[in-house]
Amino acid sequence: MSSLVTALRCVVMRDLTLAMRRRADVLATLFFFVIVVSLFPLGVGPDMATLRIIGPGIVWVAALLASMLALERMFAVDYSDGTLEQMLLTPQPLVVLVLGKTLAHWLVSGLPLVLIAPLLGLQYGIPAQGLWILVLSLLLGTPVLSLIGAIGAALTLGVRGGGVLVSLLVLPLTIPVLIFGAGAVDASLSGLGAQAHLSLLGAFLLGALILAPWAIGAALRISME
Repeated sequence: MSSLVTALRCVVMRDLTLAMRRRADVLATLFFFVIVVSLFPLGVGPDMATLRIIGPGIVWVAALLASMLALERMFAVDYSDGTLEQMLLTPQPLVVLVLGKTLAHWLVSGLPLVLIAPLLGLQYGIPAQGLWILVLSLLLGTPVLSLIGAIGAALTLGVRGGGVLVSLLVLPLTIPVLIFGAGAVDASLSGLGAQAHLSLLGAFLLGALILAPWAIGAALRISME
């Protein structure tokens, strides 16, 4: 068990180190999220009632699109330099290694979006309670986006135009997460309570944590053949 934890930690630390060497890619995802969320109030107008209604959905759509930007690079570098082949040959379970890579991807591309979302939500007049629900829904939902996206990234590894193909494969699968993530905030603001939506997001996360690493590993083996 300790060897599995050590392998997981090594993969996460390695990918985080590599990500810090490519800060421009990390910042591009964050800037894209900020710009998309900030442009809508300028286009819709200053009516706070309207902004409060559309705000949660816009934040969630922007988070989804921003997470797509980094998916193509999740396995591409390891594929090009031969590291991925070595991972497939290691005695450690491939499930643990891909889970570490997905966790590192979320820490770099998902967690910053969660942390900055409350500041962007203020532009839409979302009250404090709604902002907390927004953060919690993103905290539960963005790891699911990374896990589902990793499956698409593994399936399209080495394919020309893989970035577009990943989006076509992944976006339809993320629609339930988008619906219940934005719906949690809407339900909270309308006084209905967000527990049901958050519970479903938690169930999605649990299911993705159990099933997605196996699917990612199988997709990587298929792509490397």
